[in-house]
Amino acid sequence: MSQRGRPRTFDRDVALTSAMHLFWEHGFESTSLSQLKAAMGTGISAPSFYAAFESKEALYREALELYLKTYDLTRSLHDPSLAPREAVFLALDRSARMQAGTGHPKGCMVTLGSMTFQPSASEAVTQLLRDSRTRTRDGFRSCVERGIKSGELRRSTDPASLALAFDSFFHGMSVLARDKLRQSVIEKTVIDAMGIWDAAASKRS
Repeated sequence: MSQRGRPRTFDRDVALTSAMHLFWEHGFESTSLSQLKAAMGTGISAPSFYAAFESKEALYREALELYLKTYDLTRSLHDPSLAPREAVFLALDRSARMQAGTGHPKGCMVTLGSMTFQPSASEAVTQLLRDSRTRTRDGFRSCVERGIKSGELRRSTDPASLALAFDSFFHGMSVLARDKLRQSVIEKTVIDAMGIWDAAASKRS
């Protein structure tokens, strides 16, 4: 009978959450393996790290997937049961509350990760970030197109342009959060940003 390997002496889920917070705070390149192992607890050695996560890149992918699952901020953009304007507002408002909230690093891990990745970074990892950004951008566009179709927005509205305006604001909130603006201030900017939608609204009698 073959011998079993040594039992794992650390909690993998806790370690993954710690890694997610480190990558979120510092980015992929600036987070070292020594930082990761220290944050994951005393029970993890280099061999156990690689046995559990294979590589730093694989760990980042898993941490990013955990982030996207835990903080599904833009789900409203893809919910056709919601009115288009409400869907856009909910996505921005939820993002503002999370990004400026407590218990985790400030800002959005996807946005900040996209800003810190170097050209030499793994294409597989950069593609994950790109896919997430594209899904958000497509969600904004879908809401705009639904607004035009329903008559809520003028037919002359440019779906791509209006969607990019909201997408830019969505990602820009990460900078505001990292600059430690109060959550109430960032939430107020969301209300003001919805004026972009209202300016494109069709005039009804």
